[in-house]
Amino acid sequence: MKTFGLFIDGEWQDAKGGKTAPTINPATEEPWATVAVADPEDVRKAVAAAKRAHDSGVWRNKSPQERGEIMQRVASAIMESTSDLAAAEVQDSGATMRKAMMTDVAGAAGTFTYFGQFIAGDDYKRMLCEEYEEVAPIPSKNLVVREPFGVCAGITPWNFPLVMAAWKIAPAIAAGNTVVIKPASVTPVTTLMLGEICTKAGVPAGVVNVVSGPGATAGEELAAHPDVGKVSFTGSTEVGRRIMQLGAGTLKKVTLELGGKSPNIILPDANLDTAALGALWGTFFHQGQVCESGTRVLVHESIHDKFLEKMIAGISRIKIGDTMDMATTMGPVVSAVQRETVERYVALGNEQGAKCLVGGKRPSGMAKGYYYEPTVFDNVDNKMRIAQEEIFGPVVSIIRFKDEDEAVRIANDSTYGLGGAVWSSNKDRALALAKRIETGTVWINDYHLINVKYPFGGYKQSGVGRELGKWGIAEYHEIKHIHIGEDTPPEGKLYLGLLLS
Repeated sequence: MKTFGLFIDGEWQDAKGGKTAPTINPATEEPWATVAVADPEDVRKAVAAAKRAHDSGVWRNKSPQERGEIMQRVASAIMESTSDLAAAEVQDSGATMRKAMMTDVAGAAGTFTYFGQFIAGDDYKRMLCEEYEEVAPIPSKNLVVREPFGVCAGITPWNFPLVMAAWKIAPAIAAGNTVVIKPASVTPVTTLMLGEICTKAGVPAGVVNVVSGPGATAGEELAAHPDVGKVSFTGSTEVGRRIMQLGAGTLKKVTLELGGKSPNIILPDANLDTAALGALWGTFFHQGQVCESGTRVLVHESIHDKFLEKMIAGISRIKIGDTMDMATTMGPVVSAVQRETVERYVALGNEQGAKCLVGGKRPSGMAKGYYYEPTVFDNVDNKMRIAQEEIFGPVVSIIRFKDEDEAVRIANDSTYGLGGAVWSSNKDRALALAKRIETGTVWINDYHLINVKYPFGGYKQSGVGRELGKWGIAEYHEIKHIHIGEDTPPEGKLYLGLLLS
């Protein structure tokens, strides 16, 4: 069984209290690794290491080009470690090998590549220092400059451990900050591995630190620590509220990427063959454990029956099985607790009058693993709990609408606003509808295609701030205004007359 410590100040270290915990493979229900469990003292140690590294200037004083070159080396090192990282991600999170190889490892490397290239370019140079000339009330030059916060904290979820770690680390260090990352307790391994990869690729010791441990102790200590200038959290809306409360104690910058209950709207002129498969992809990718999953499929009443027939037929193409097998396309949910949550919501759907057409149970013949069948509910009213609350499992609600105004009303009748989609052969029509949906990302004739170049985040209770692209890296800077006045005799400073006679 593999063993992992905490990664602090460029070194593997035991937790101060000596506590460790197993990490469980969701496909086998067996432990496959042991990980150190940080307590608040370990978190304080990691923050101190990050602060020392920042104060020393060993990273922030490098030019953006120098930082970018090192980040390119990190990206290359990630790809060179593809086999090890993918195997760890599969065993830790229940991802399929197909997803880990094609999405997780490549996505993490691509994030470092993008931000490493971006900070070496002219767009970033212009971001860092904007110049303005003024003539009133007196002549002056004005600089608006961006500077790193210092120590940034990242707290990541269990659904995409490696990619989410890259989303937190890459823009933070690109901007010249140092970081302390706390991965989810049930999926810590690939984040710990990434910390070591960064250091070996040339990121100075102390710039990237990883502490595994429970949110109630390690996470809260990190979010409240006075030497942390910025916290970036991805996870549930409930925990996001707590992170915001903790950050308020020192008025630190907080960005939150939280839950979703995204609408996936199928217009009557859509290509139904594509839209039906797109709805399956939008809901059942990674067992439905994706924050912006299209778990509310809104279907025009005129095509409801035909669309549903095609969607259900497509489920036979989803292959549930051994997560290490590249032929498998759907694995287990992350834990026994999460499967129980899914089962509770399926029971609620049945109780509240929705019609379960497919799934709704554990797969037969699979004695081990936290597997659950792809589940489709029809006759769903948007007021039902399965339509309003985030399930985070392979459950989709089909909701009919009669016209576009009703589709918009249903889509926006949610406390969330993270993702969504419109399927139509008329792109102008789809675009007009997309602009009316209160959500941070809307795809037209696609789903789940998050691009590191463009902003990602939510409206309403789906979050605060944005990740990715130039908008995401902007979240990791303080903004300073520098006024440069002329060196003139006193009479050239007209404002002095407001005080002096």
